[in-house]
Amino acid sequence: MLQILLADDHDIVRRGLKDLLEQHPGWQVCAEAANGRDAVDLALQHRPHVAVIDLSMPELNGLDATRRIRQSLPDTEVLIFTMHESEELIREVLLAGARGYLLKADAVRQLIPAVESLSQKRPFFAGRVSELLLDRFLTDGEARMGRPTTERLTSREREIVQLLAEGKSNKQIAQLLDLSVKTVETHRTTAMRKLELNSLADLVRYAIRTQIIQA
Repeated sequence: MLQILLADDHDIVRRGLKDLLEQHPGWQVCAEAANGRDAVDLALQHRPHVAVIDLSMPELNGLDATRRIRQSLPDTEVLIFTMHESEELIREVLLAGARGYLLKADAVRQLIPAVESLSQKRPFFAGRVSELLLDRFLTDGEARMGRPTTERLTSREREIVQLLAEGKSNKQIAQLLDLSVKTVETHRTTAMRKLELNSLADLVRYAIRTQIIQA
């Protein structure tokens, strides 16, 4: 039985994906998550064969959730599910460890082939993805691709950037992550220096531009 994790912050989307996937013989949705943090916890608990993860989710975005899942569960394949399409985003998806990328507009037609491909340890990238880009990455690794701006940040810094962009205060972030307020402030200052940002408004614009959060 192929075990599949679904992570999307919209109940109706998860319901539709689940119905579609479970029509396939031998497939089961073993867990559902509405944010990236729960997606990681449920993946560690259920150890799915494939995780279908929305790119833009609250608390922890799809790319950072993917990084954590792949680090702890290298046998779990990840399909990033998104409304967006760009070569920069493809680079980030690959660098995060996902080997699948599917546009939401193509879900009805391509979700089953995408999950089937990943279940067989084969990559799946839909849409107008440059084959040259994909081939270059898979052949030569990330060195020739160049790392995206967000890769300059540590995992904790990216997490705090997302939470700040979502409107949480330093105190709220400290409580959520079980850190001191001073530690949060240090990570915030370091992240903004690395990204060459001067204000919280700049940080929010950066998070929207890089699709860490939705506008």
